[in-house]
Amino acid sequence: MMLAAPAADVQLNPVSLMLGSSGVVLVVLLLLIVAATGVWVIWLLKSMQLRRLRSAQHRFEREAERVVSASELISLALKHRESPGGRVVMELAKRHHAPNLSGELLIAVAKRALATEQQRASTLMPTLSSIASASPFIGLFGTVWGIMNAFIKIGVEKSASLPVVAPAIGEALIATAFGLVAAIPATIGYNYVDKRIGDLMEELAASSEAWAETLAADPGGPTAAMPLVKESTRPPAGAGVAHARG
Repeated sequence: MMLAAPAADVQLNPVSLMLGSSGVVLVVLLLLIVAATGVWVIWLLKSMQLRRLRSAQHRFEREAERVVSASELISLALKHRESPGGRVVMELAKRHHAPNLSGELLIAVAKRALATEQQRASTLMPTLSSIASASPFIGLFGTVWGIMNAFIKIGVEKSASLPVVAPAIGEALIATAFGLVAAIPATIGYNYVDKRIGDLMEELAASSEAWAETLAADPGGPTAAMPLVKESTRPPAGAGVAHARG
């Protein structure tokens, strides 16, 4: 009498399940691994960017506290043009000699400059938000596909024993797990970075009102510190022709 061969050991560790996944589930897992890696890269890049912006902004604000005139403020902005505050003041300086200069006009200019700075600070944030919202659904798609394959395998094998069902179900569920691995850090990272951007923008908005008032209080102040566009030395169009005719 021949004895039945012992059933092969069922490997249910994540690595074995991932390597043994079917084509669609494997693509889903690889996509989620890329997304999870991208989350940490974006988080690192944004943390470095915000640390640099905040440091430059604090240096500019410390020196701006000692400024008493519009020309000094503009010169300081040129010195710290890498800081958000410096760029805002340079935008304000472009309207310094505008007709009917008023604090309301400069505050409106400051708001537009603040919107530009917020866009600059918010780069890669839509990507982080998309990963946070889409990863669970991508993982769920892999799970649904894996469960479909599990039922197909049960029908082919005509058996619902553990060696038949467990690998297929494990392959399906690991897709959801990978989706959560990508989505949870992305959600936390988005909220953390968004909070830091909001804090920076609030500080910048409060300071920009004071800078606008400084420039509005000295409308006739010199703006020689601003780089001027040199007039062209080329003769006006038609001058050479007129000279030749003469």
